[in-house]
Amino acid sequence: MSGVGENQLISIVPDELKFLFELEKQSYCDLKVANKTEDYVAFKVKTTSPKKYFVRPNTGVIQPWDSCIIRVTLQAQREYPPDMQCKDKFLLQSTIVPPHTDVDDLPQDTFTKDSGKTLTECKLKVSYISSSTAQKSSESGATNGDGNGSVTISTLQRLKEERDAAVKQTQQLQHELEMVKKRRNNSGNGLSLKLAALVGLIGLIIGFILKLTLASPT
Repeated sequence: MSGVGENQLISIVPDELKFLFELEKQSYCDLKVANKTEDYVAFKVKTTSPKKYFVRPNTGVIQPWDSCIIRVTLQAQREYPPDMQCKDKFLLQSTIVPPHTDVDDLPQDTFTKDSGKTLTECKLKVSYISSSTAQKSSESGATNGDGNGSVTISTLQRLKEERDAAVKQTQQLQHELEMVKKRRNNSGNGLSLKLAALVGLIGLIIGFILKLTLASPT
């Protein structure tokens, strides 16, 4: 078993999953997994709390010297963990597979440990960061000129802004949908009024013609 964040086959950035924790809100963390070999490498992500996290993709194949992004989403939680401490862990397994192997072609025993297969593993810890802590760290980093702290907090702020932007966009789309429905209804009403006016005009013309016909001498 290899050290955290790196093994003989792949490298993982970051080496720890950090989530901005807010009640009733989802949060996510992206992992960049890079293949450091000339072989095709298959990977699988496991966690000690599968009901709390949504991982996509949780299984895949990376081509030689290529990389992929794994998004780990923390589902909305109803209560804070004790002292904001998280004991959850992730395990990323990797192994060499034949060239041009597709993820759908992986055998079921691909990530099963046996004597005839080289299976490497990386463990990743999980930590939660409250919004208040993130704000304080951001202010401290700005005051002390801590570049590394600023990068971490700016990433958390970016994730929060992206989530809020997605919610706002959803609300805007719902509003636009309602406006389209109203326009359709108004358009339908306008068509009905035009049709009624046309029918009335035709009726007046027919009535006028009949009046002229009846008034003419026989």
